[in-house]
Amino acid sequence: MARQSGNQRFNESGLPIEPVYGPDALEDWDAGTKLGEPGAYPYTRGVYPTMYTGRPWTMRQYAGFGTATESNARYKQLIENGTMGLSVAFDLPTQMGHDSDAPLAHGEVGKVGVAIDSVDDMRVLFGGIPLEDVSTSMTINAPAALLLLLYQLVAEEQGADPAKLTGTIQNDVLKEYIARGTYIFPPKPSLRLIADIFKYCRAEIPKWNTISISGYHMAEAGATPAQEIAFTLADGIEYVRTAVAAGMSVDDFAPRLSFFFVARTTLLEEVAKFRAARRIWARVMREEFGAQNPKSLMLRFHTQTAGVQLTAQQPEVNLARVTVQALGAVLGGTQSLHTNSYDEAIALPTDKSARLALRTQQVLAYETDVTATVDPFAGSYVVESMTDDVEAAAVALMEQVEDRGGAVNAIEQGFQKEEIERSAYAIARETDSGERVVVGVNRFQREEDEPYEPLRVDPAIERQQCDRLARLRAERDQAAVDGALAELRKAAEGTDNVLYPMKEALRARATVGEVCNTLREIWGAYVPTDSF
Repeated sequence: MARQSGNQRFNESGLPIEPVYGPDALEDWDAGTKLGEPGAYPYTRGVYPTMYTGRPWTMRQYAGFGTATESNARYKQLIENGTMGLSVAFDLPTQMGHDSDAPLAHGEVGKVGVAIDSVDDMRVLFGGIPLEDVSTSMTINAPAALLLLLYQLVAEEQGADPAKLTGTIQNDVLKEYIARGTYIFPPKPSLRLIADIFKYCRAEIPKWNTISISGYHMAEAGATPAQEIAFTLADGIEYVRTAVAAGMSVDDFAPRLSFFFVARTTLLEEVAKFRAARRIWARVMREEFGAQNPKSLMLRFHTQTAGVQLTAQQPEVNLARVTVQALGAVLGGTQSLHTNSYDEAIALPTDKSARLALRTQQVLAYETDVTATVDPFAGSYVVESMTDDVEAAAVALMEQVEDRGGAVNAIEQGFQKEEIERSAYAIARETDSGERVVVGVNRFQREEDEPYEPLRVDPAIERQQCDRLARLRAERDQAAVDGALAELRKAAEGTDNVLYPMKEALRARATVGEVCNTLREIWGAYVPTDSF
């Protein structure tokens, strides 16, 4: 624990800890000028000059399951336990733009996140939570515009000023085609929708982060650290190009871009990865897009510990894994962090395990000295060398994407997906052979695990959601819904921003499925090519 007296921090031996160290602190070290200073180009050492010495990262716990009522109760518990920001998980039907009573939704309602069918559910989800005072991240992609508008509608009903709302929508559909699969529309209309979101938020919700360009899911699918940042930054470049082509100035939207990465147990390489990603992005934004605003050059990112590395065998060992992963994210300079619960390889986290996950972050923030100084690994021979190596490997992959015509063309050719699958296969072979040690799985096994009672989602939730939808359709003004959907259809067929008529349709209590189906009729649905 680093003790503080005034603005000065001291270690356990009573010796002062400086807020920033550099080459002049070591007589025999010469790193040249490549590193720069924290908060300055190329941001290798962090996007802010003081990083965590003034305040820790945002502790943002990811949660959502079952009904909006159950998730609302979990959010209030997390806030009471010290969570600084909410992070919403949605169920698969919501992610795919289907209502809970749609045939395709059967068996999946409320299973991997909360079911949101209409503004009625969103009111319940955030009931009693003042949205002007919290920061909310929503892990939603193809229907991101809808969930953002539902959030705005509920906030306005609370009396909140939209200009004061803060948070993030993931809104990264390109990685869905590469690694995750919860896409709805083909790439071109999906990019048009993202450009409309950028424009809408700049005018209506200026503090909102309009996209969280995600490498996390690529890593979960098997991407290496170099692949993770290469393909994520390549997607980011595609989004910037799309917005610029739609007539926006880069400095009008780039400061609201954010990223989402994984933190694995390979702590040193993860620290190097985060530092390399910042450096690459700053250079791309300055040299390719001519960004002038320093905030446009900053790669700000959220991190989640690696769920794919958690094991169902001896699940309590995951507490150690998550701690190491979280430490890597912090040492790498993350802006916000979610720590997975130790039981997530088995089922949805229990209240106790979710609380322990948050306490892990709080121990790092308040009982260690990692927040006492900026970029503690700066000048480390191994980390600086690894940073250079990961950067070079990522840039080489990004050049291969460019050689194929950019991220969308490379996706259509199956390049990123094939590269990730090759890496995933190698990991599986190494684990099966024992070359890659997984504690409790291929070494240090135990014959029987201790009994564990997981949290389970009540299958009656699907029936409850279907009943809510039936009541909603019976109570609402159907003529108003039909008229609003007609206006949405007209905008989708033309060039007007679709978010304005979409908001009115949702205000009239159109459902998520109805809005998405209206757009499917105009834009079509994406079908993967055989090459995938």
